[in-house]
Amino acid sequence: MKQVLIGLLLLMGSQLYAQSKYSVRGTIKDKNNGETVIGATVYLEGTGIGTITNEYGFFSLTAPAGSYELVVSYIGYEEMRTQVDLSSNQTLNFEVAESRTALEEVVITADETEKINIREPQMGVATLKASTIKQMPAVLGEVDVIKSIQMLPGVTQNGEGSGGFHVRGGAADQNLVLLDEAIIYNTSHFFGFFSVFNPDAIKDIKLYKGDMPAKFGGRVSSVLDVRQKDGNSKNFGLTGGIGVISSRLTAEGPLFNKKGSFLVAGRSSYAHLFTPAIEEIKDDKVSFYDLNLKANYEIDKNNRIYLSGYFGRDVFNISNFVENNYGNFSGNLRWNHVFNDRLFSNLSVIYSRYDYQVVLDFVKLDWIADINNQHLKYDLKYYANDSFKLDFGVSGILYQLNPGEVRPTTESSAINFLKLDQKRAFEGGAYVSAEHKLSERLTARYGLRYSTFSRLGGQNITSYENNQPVVYNEELGIYEEGEAIGETSYKKGESIKKFGNLEPRVGLAYQLNENSSVKASYTRSAQYLHLLSNTTSVTPIDVWTPSGSYTKPQLSNQYAVGYYKKFKDNAFSLEVEAYYKDIENRIDYVDGSDLIGNNNIETEILNGEARAYGLEVLLRKNKGKFTGWLAYTLSKSEQRSLGGNAGGPGINDGNWYNTPYDRTHDFSLTGAYKLNDKWTFSTNMVFQTGRPVTYPNGQYEYEDLSIASYSDRNSDRLPAYHRLDVSAIYRPNRKPDKRWKGEWVFGIYNLYNRRNAASISFNQNTDTGQNESTRLSIFGIIPSVTYNFKF
Repeated sequence: MKQVLIGLLLLMGSQLYAQSKYSVRGTIKDKNNGETVIGATVYLEGTGIGTITNEYGFFSLTAPAGSYELVVSYIGYEEMRTQVDLSSNQTLNFEVAESRTALEEVVITADETEKINIREPQMGVATLKASTIKQMPAVLGEVDVIKSIQMLPGVTQNGEGSGGFHVRGGAADQNLVLLDEAIIYNTSHFFGFFSVFNPDAIKDIKLYKGDMPAKFGGRVSSVLDVRQKDGNSKNFGLTGGIGVISSRLTAEGPLFNKKGSFLVAGRSSYAHLFTPAIEEIKDDKVSFYDLNLKANYEIDKNNRIYLSGYFGRDVFNISNFVENNYGNFSGNLRWNHVFNDRLFSNLSVIYSRYDYQVVLDFVKLDWIADINNQHLKYDLKYYANDSFKLDFGVSGILYQLNPGEVRPTTESSAINFLKLDQKRAFEGGAYVSAEHKLSERLTARYGLRYSTFSRLGGQNITSYENNQPVVYNEELGIYEEGEAIGETSYKKGESIKKFGNLEPRVGLAYQLNENSSVKASYTRSAQYLHLLSNTTSVTPIDVWTPSGSYTKPQLSNQYAVGYYKKFKDNAFSLEVEAYYKDIENRIDYVDGSDLIGNNNIETEILNGEARAYGLEVLLRKNKGKFTGWLAYTLSKSEQRSLGGNAGGPGINDGNWYNTPYDRTHDFSLTGAYKLNDKWTFSTNMVFQTGRPVTYPNGQYEYEDLSIASYSDRNSDRLPAYHRLDVSAIYRPNRKPDKRWKGEWVFGIYNLYNRRNAASISFNQNTDTGQNESTRLSIFGIIPSVTYNFKF
C-alpha cells in the first residue's frame, strides 16, 4: 500500500510539473517614434498559442514550461524573433522597425489591424488606420474620419452637409462616439462638412456595428472608438498641412528623459479671412478650430499615466443677423497598472462637455444650452491562459443637461427671460466578459453587462390627467398636449425614476479551415439618453434628454451571422454578414411638434418601436500596387409608433414606416494605386438609394389660403445619391537622411458634378399661383489642393 501511495504521489508530481505554466508579458512599440502598437500579433512558433496587443500595446502569453521561439509580427514592419526559456514569468518589451521592403518596393499592404481575424468571435467590427484615411479623397481637401467610415458596409450619411452617421439603420444619437474614452456629442465642424477628428492626431479608429463588447454601454446601434497618438518619445517632430479651407500643425516629442512624450495638434479654418473681399458675403463669418493635447509618463515598468484633452469650436455669423457657435470639450486622466504577468488594468477619470449658443439679433434673443458629464471607469483584463481571457470592470456617469436658457440681448427686446428645467441623471454599469477557446476550431466570447439609470431631482415634474402627456383629438384627428393637473417637486439627489437592465453579449466563431470561418452573435443593449430633433440630420441646436417618468430607455436586440474568407495568402478577403435588430421604446414626434424651448417635451412625442435588417458584403484587396475595398449593403429600416396610452391610431395609422435613415441599396468603392515612389492615386465611388421624405399629395382651400395635405410619413424618397471622387498624392524625391518630408495632394470631389438633392421643398408662386418644387443641392464639383509636411 505504501509503495502504491508513493507511486501516486510521484505521478501527481510529474503531472504538476508537466502542467507548470509561465507567462511572458510586455509592450510593443514603434522603433521610430515610440508609439505603442495596437493589434500586433505575438505568438510562440510551432504552437497554437498567440495573442494581439491591446489599446495600449500590452500583451500577455501563458504556456507550459519549456523553450520557445517568440515571434512579433505586424504588417509593414520587420518580423522579430527571440528565444524564450519559460522556466519563470518574464517581461519582454519589443520595438518593431518599419520594413525596408515596405519602404523600397512599389508594393503596399493593408494594415494588420484592418484585416479580418478568422478565429476571433468578434464580428461587425471595422478598423481603419489614420494612414489609410489619409489616402482617401475628401471634400475641400480635408481628410475625414466620419466620411471614411461611411465608405464601409452598413454605415451611411444623411446627405451632403449633414453631420453624424448612421449604422445599420440606426439614428445618429444611437452611436457612442469616444475620443480617448471621452464622449463626443457632436462630431461635426462646418455643420457636417468636416468632422472633429484631426487625422494628424489620430492613431486608431475602430467601429463596432452592433456586436459591442460588454465594456461598452449606453447606445443601441454602434460604438466609434477613436484613439489619439501618444506622441513621439524618441525625437521632436512637426507634422502639418496647408489646405484651401483650413490648415493644421502637430508638434510631438519626448518628455522626462524619454520616459514620456507629448502631442499638441491644432487645426483652424480661415475662410472668414477672405469673406470681407467678397461684396455679397463681406459681413458673413464661418470658422472652426480644434486643439488636441496628450501627454504620458512611465512611472515604472508597471505604471504609466496619460493625460489627454480636446477643445473644438465653430462660429457661424450671417451679417450680424444670426450667430451660432458650438463646441466640444473633453479631458481624460488615465492610469495603466500591471498587477502581475496576467492582470492589466486601466482607471480613467473623464470629463465631457458640449455647448451651443444662438443669437438672433433681429429679435434681440440669446439662447444657450449645454450637456456635461463626469465619468469614472475602471477596466481590467485577466490573461488566465492561452484559452481563456477575462475582461471585467465598473463605470459611473453623472449627467447634467441644460436644455436651454433664453435671454434678451437688450433692454428694448420683446423677449422674456426663460430658463428650461435643468435635468440630472446617473448611469452606472458593471460587466464581465470572457473570450474562451473551446477547441482548436471553436472560440466563444460571452459576457454580461448590468446597467442602471436614475433620473435625479432638482426640478418639478408635471402630472397629467389619466397620466396622458399626449392625447388624441378624434374630432380633429390630431395629437394634442394632455391636460396638466399638477406638479411634483423633487430635491437635488432625490430619484425621480430608476431603471435597470441586463445586457447579455454572446459571440461564436467556428474555423472551417485556415482561411475561412463562420460566426454568429447576439447583443442586447440599453440607451438612456435621447436626442430630440425633428430634423433629418444632427444640428448644433439638438437637445438631449434623459429617460424618466414619460420616456423609457431604448432596448435593442441584435442577431447576426457571418462568413469570412481569406484568399491567396491574405491578398484578398471577403466578409459577408446578415443582421436583424429590433428596438423597443424608440420615440418619434407627433405631426407639428414643437421641440425648441419646450419645458414639457413629453407632450410632443410618442413611444414606439423600430427594426432593421440587412445583408452586408465587404471585399478587400490587401496587397499589391492596388489596394482597397468594395462594400455593398442591402437593408431595410422601419419604425412604428402606436397611440398607446395617448389613444388614437398612432403615426401612419399605426403601420410600419421608413425611418429617415433607410437606404435599400448602398454601394461604395474605395481604391488606392501606388504608381511609384512619387505618385499614388485614389478614388471613391458612392451610390445610395435616396433618403425617405414626406411630400405633399394634394391641397385644399381654407379662408382663401392654399393648404397642403401630405402623404404617409417617409413614404416618398429623394433622388438617388451618387458621386465619384479622385485624388493624386505627389511626393518629391526624398533623401533618406533628410528630415523634412513633404507631399502635394490634389483632389476633385464629385468629379462629374452631380447635383445631389439635400432636400426638395414645395411652395406656391405668389405671382402665378402655381405650385413649385425647389431642389436644394449643397455641393457640385469641388477641386482642392493641400500641401502636407513632416519634420
